Amino acid sequence: MTDYSKLYDERQKRFEDAVALRKPDRVPMIVMPEYFPARLSGYSIKEVMYNPEAMSQAWLAYHEKYQPDRADNPFRIRGFGSLLEVYDFQHLKWAGHGLPDNMAYQFVELELMKPEEYDHFIHDMTDFMIRRYWPRVNKSLAAFEKLPPFNSEISYLFGLYGPVAFLDPEIRKAVETVGRAAEECAKILASGRALGMKYKELGFPPSSGALTQAPFDTLSDFFRGTKGLMVDLRRRPDKVMAACEKLMPVMLEVALRSTKASGCPIVFIPLHKCMDTFMSQSQFEKFYWPHLQQLLQELIKNDRIPWVLMEGVCNDRLNSFRNVPEGKMVWHIEGSDIRKAKEAFKGVACVRGNLPVSVLVTGTPDDVRAECKKLMDLMKDDGGFIFDTGVNIGDASIENVDAMYEYVREHGAY
Repeated sequence: MTDYSKLYDERQKRFEDAVALRKPDRVPMIVMPEYFPARLSGYSIKEVMYNPEAMSQAWLAYHEKYQPDRADNPFRIRGFGSLLEVYDFQHLKWAGHGLPDNMAYQFVELELMKPEEYDHFIHDMTDFMIRRYWPRVNKSLAAFEKLPPFNSEISYLFGLYGPVAFLDPEIRKAVETVGRAAEECAKILASGRALGMKYKELGFPPSSGALTQAPFDTLSDFFRGTKGLMVDLRRRPDKVMAACEKLMPVMLEVALRSTKASGCPIVFIPLHKCMDTFMSQSQFEKFYWPHLQQLLQELIKNDRIPWVLMEGVCNDRLNSFRNVPEGKMVWHIEGSDIRKAKEAFKGVACVRGNLPVSVLVTGTPDDVRAECKKLMDLMKDDGGFIFDTGVNIGDASIENVDAMYEYVREHGAY
C-alpha cells in the first residue's frame, strides 16, 4: 500500500535540498504543464476553462501518470473562463472567446493608463484602480468611471452624500456584476482548494503558493503597455521610478498574503521585460533590477522562496542576479545560456530548466532523450539543480513527454 504522506515528505525534502544547494536523493523534476493535461485526457482547452470537474480530473490524471515532484494547481490562472466572461475581460483572448476552442489564452497588450495619469496613479493608486483601471480592463464595469472619488469621504463635513452616485442605473448594474463575479470567484477558488487537498492526499506538495512580478513588469504589462513604457523611459523617467516605487510594496504584499493563505512559501515570479534585447544594461540597472532585488530580499527575509523565471535571453543580467542571499531561491532558465547560468549561480542559487520545448513539440523520443542527457550531464553532478523545460509543455507530444519523464526518472539518482 502506498504511503502518500511519506511520498509528500520525500518530495518536499528533495525540493528543499536543491534550493539549499545540496544533493537530494535524485534530481527533482517539476514541469509547467499549461494545458497539456487537458489534451492528455481528451478535453479541449475550452472545456477545462469552463468545467472545474473536467479540469480537476485531467490534472489529477496527469499527476498520477507522471508523478512530478510538485503539483500544478491550474485554477488560479487556467480555469477562469466563466469569470472572464462575467467581467468582459479585455486583457486576454481565450478559447471560445476570440480564439479556437483548443488554443491557450493570449495576452492582449493595452495602454490602460495614459501618460498624463501617472500622478493620479502615484497619488492614490486605489482610487485610480477603481475609477480608471477596472472600468477599462473589465468592460462590464465601465460605469465605475462615473463614480466620484471616495478619498474625501471624511465624516459628515466632506462627501457624506457621495453614495448618491449609486442611484445611476449603469453603476447599479456594474455593482450587480461585481456580485456575480464574486460568486464565480468562490466556485473557482473552492475547486482549487479541493484539488489542492486531493494533491496532498496523493503525496504532491504544491508548485507555488503565490505569484507576483517585478514592479517594472507590472507597470509595463498591465498599465502603460510596452510601447508606452519604452517612451516613458526617455520622456518621463522620474514618473517611471515613482510608479515602480508605488508598486513595490503592493507586489510584496500580494506574495506575502497569498503564501500565508496557501501555506506554501514558494513565490513564482516571471520576468517579462528585462531580457538583453529589451533594454540596455544601464536602463536595467536603473529601472528594473533595484526593485526586483528589493522584492527578492524582502521575500527571503520573510522566509519565502522566490522561483524566478527568466523569460527570453538574460545573459547580460546574470552578474546582477548573483546578488541575492545564498541558497534561498530558484532561478529558472528559459533561453539564457545554461552554462553561463551554472557558472554565475554556483554556490549562490538553485538553477531550474532549461530543456528546449521545441524538441518536445517537433522531435522524436530519441531526440528528447538526447537533449535530456545533455542537460543532465551538464547540471546534475553539483546539486542545486531542478530539471524542467524552458517554458510550459502545452504543445508537446505525449510520447515525447513520456520519454522526458522516463529518462529523468532513470538517470536522476545521486
